[in-house]
Amino acid sequence: MAPKNQARENREARERLRLYEARQGLHDRQRRRRRRDDLLGIGALVVVAALATGSQLAFAGSRPAPDASASASASASATGAPTPSASATAANTGDVPSKTIAADSTWTGSLTLNKDVRLGIELDGKAAPQAASVEIDLIRKQFYEGTKCHRLADSADFKFLQCGSANGDGTGDAGFQYGPIENTPSNDVYPKGTIAIARSSSTSSQSTQFFIVYGDTTLDGSTGGYTVVGKVTSGLDDLQREITSKGIADAGDDGTGTPKVATTITGATIEREQ
Repeated sequence: MAPKNQARENREARERLRLYEARQGLHDRQRRRRRRDDLLGIGALVVVAALATGSQLAFAGSRPAPDASASASASASATGAPTPSASATAANTGDVPSKTIAADSTWTGSLTLNKDVRLGIELDGKAAPQAASVEIDLIRKQFYEGTKCHRLADSADFKFLQCGSANGDGTGDAGFQYGPIENTPSNDVYPKGTIAIARSSSTSSQSTQFFIVYGDTTLDGSTGGYTVVGKVTSGLDDLQREITSKGIADAGDDGTGTPKVATTITGATIEREQ
């Protein structure tokens, strides 16, 4: 075998090993996180029981906005943004990809859903360097391929498809959470085509989940809003025709739920615009 071919095969073998070890590490972290969350849940029940004796919580006309947790602890105002809980923190955790990856540049690529809905995407490394860097890193590592879009909102002024959880049900991440929130709209309107990062109550709870806005959506910005990391540049009509227009299979009290058309990310690409 030629030395060059052997060297290439050795590099490819090392890369396959690296990806395998990364996935194994992700599974280990998720298992530890679930064990930790179980313990925290027990403690939370004790606290809630104590508080319940002296106060009542009421939320009228609430509707949750894109939340990075399947069991969100945040409530929402009528305009859609979550109200931070008392346990909200403001510190990054885990090995967050460096914000220098985005290189203050525009990045273009694609996101393919169910093999035949192909969205052109653009990430703004200047306006949202940390979030864009995280998305670039995740796409390069093929993190999203095989994950599901688990949540759809389809009311008149509240239209988004949420994707990117490691477990496909709104739970799981890549072993890190990060802030800050970047590039939020001044008028709290997330225009059709926006790609933004989901989070829970903490401003440093962004991770792998994102949402695609397929109709102008207004969210309350008083809790910080949601990082606008980029936009869909093509294919939005296909997304609406093939997926979002089919509706929700199991809508909850907030009007969001699992898309009737099961939706999986089957491909993702990204490269720096020349």
